[in-house]
This record gives sequence, C-alpha cells and structure tokens, in this order.
Amino acid sequence: MNRGYKVNHKKVYRIMRELGLKCLVRMKKYRSYKGKVGKIAPNILNRNFQAEKPNEKWVTDITEFKLLGEKLYLSPMLDLFNGEIITYTIASRPAYSLVSTMLDQSFERLTDKDTLLIHSDQGWHYQMKQYRHSLTKHGVTQSMSRKGNCYDNAVIENFFGIMKSEFLYRKEFKNIEHFKQELAKYIAYYNHKRIKGKLKGMSPVQYEATEKLAFFINKFIIEKNKALFVQFRTENALFFVYLLPFFIQK
Repeated sequence: MNRGYKVNHKKVYRIMRELGLKCLVRMKKYRSYKGKVGKIAPNILNRNFQAEKPNEKWVTDITEFKLLGEKLYLSPMLDLFNGEIITYTIASRPAYSLVSTMLDQSFERLTDKDTLLIHSDQGWHYQMKQYRHSLTKHGVTQSMSRKGNCYDNAVIENFFGIMKSEFLYRKEFKNIEHFKQELAKYIAYYNHKRIKGKLKGMSPVQYEATEKLAFFINKFIIEKNKALFVQFRTENALFFVYLLPFFIQK
C-alpha cells in the first residue's frame, strides 16, 4: 500500500533482497504488426467475448518472452465459451509455421455443425494468404482487432498475464525442454483444474461438460423423450454416458 513515504530505490532493493522478495516485471508485449502485408479483416467480434456454445468464437495471439537467454514465442487458441486453451505451439522464432501448425491442430476440434469465428490482432501471420485460405477452407469467419487496440482481444491478453504470473515468473527451469514439459502440465491444470468465478466455480473443461449435460437432458430427454449417448472429456480420458429417457407427469 502506498502510504506516501519517500524512500530511495536502493534502500527498497536492499530490504527486498534481505527478505528474499522479488518483483515480477511484465515483459514488453510482442508486436507482430508489420503494416499491411495482406488483407485486414473487420472487427466482427467487437469485444463481444460471450459465446453460447463451444467452437463458436475463438481468439488467438502470440506472446514473446525470454528464458535462459533465449527468446520463445507462444501461440495459443482459446475458446471464448469456457476460456479453454484448445491447443498451442511454441518456437524460438515467430515464423508462420508457429501459427499454421497451431491452426491445424485447432481445426481437429471442429465438427461439421460448428459455425466458427476466429479473432486475432492485425499481426502479419493473420494477414497471410495461407492463413485466410485455411480459415475459408474450414468455413471460418475471420475477425481482427483495430490497429493498436489490445482491449479488442482482451481475453487472450488476460490469459498471457495469468500464465506468466502464475507459471513463467514463479518457476525455475533447467533447460528449454524442461520448460516445455512444465508448460504442458500448466496448460492441463489451467483447462482441467483451475476454477473461475465466471464459470460458476468450475474449471473450463468441467464447465463445458456440465453445460453440455444440462443441454442434452433438457433438449433430448425431457422434450423429445429419447435416450442418447453424451461424450465427456476429462484430463486423462474420453468417456460416454448413456442417458435414459424419463417421463414428467403433467
């Protein structure tokens, strides 16, 4: 708390060092904007970060950080329905393959019934003809933030801040490979165990499973009196539940 006392920064540093305290410093944001190198899409998302179902709205971006003297670039895809990290790629260079590989992995989640919008900033990766062609091929609508406006993609920016504060800045890594292994564990924790108030105190995967079950019970069992299989994901397995119809006396 700021009590209004003026203290020399060297004294603050000495006291923090004696107490074993370290200050977490947010790194400078990676800027992938290089002007108009391709096509700029309109801001269709327009800060409407609510999604009614999975695979309706995804957001993506690239963040840069320095680790063990090396620069690393992380490119995740996040579902706005539950905040789940669908997939991610990490590399030592921000080449187009960083994004294209992540995109191909993300599309494995889609079904023929999904109508998807993907939002990003105006980084050069997302302006590329190959990127736009891949979206068109899968029937995906493209949306982009306005130039220099990070709040248009606030959800993915928030994830980067959480990941760095909870994971990157608080752990020590033996080497880059060790970091990648620990990052995979953190993403699994983030998706399956880390609860959020906006998700009714559940993790992203738990929330999706609960909402899916409620939808099917209401739509198919109560309204249509049909039995059905419902698919669920857990951290380590994929399983099915057989739901029997029941009758409501009026």
